[in-house]
Amino acid sequence: MPRLALYGRPGAGKSTFAGLLLEELRAEGVPSRRLRVGAPLYELQALIRAAAGRPLVSGNEQDGRLLNLLGAEMRRINPTSLTDVFAQRVRQAEQLCPDAVLICDDLRAPDADSVVGLGFQLVMVKAPDEVRRARKAQRGDLSAGDETHSTEEPLTASPWRCVDNDRDMDALREQARMLVAEVIR
Repeated sequence: MPRLALYGRPGAGKSTFAGLLLEELRAEGVPSRRLRVGAPLYELQALIRAAAGRPLVSGNEQDGRLLNLLGAEMRRINPTSLTDVFAQRVRQAEQLCPDAVLICDDLRAPDADSVVGLGFQLVMVKAPDEVRRARKAQRGDLSAGDETHSTEEPLTASPWRCVDNDRDMDALREQARMLVAEVIR
């Protein structure tokens, strides 16, 4: 089955769009799985916040500054550390559900070649800067990540498809519906 890797600037709506894709795939009876290249970073974030006496309250919280630091240091120590774990999780997903559509909603530039090498097609999610910054501010992150940080550098590869997230949720859902129809035909 198809594999989609979503990328875009912080606040563009990658995770929101991934959630809509998963809903649409479920509605069509198509098995699907969300996988994240940054999963080890989120796991480390939770451990560090707990060790610092400020544990995360929910699974949706993000400490952007900490995630920037962890991403940079993990890649410094071993440039393929995140994609090695991701590849292992892709193989596990294939074994558990070989017909599942796999969706990665957190692709970053340093990991793009490896993820594309695993058969993922690139889908760019974009929104006007003022819109995505407002959305990012509304997320309630514990700290904002630095948009100029090396972990946030723009991906220069050409996308297979592009999603414009510049309107309301209904418009975004319609784009998810159209992409799912294309993917499962």
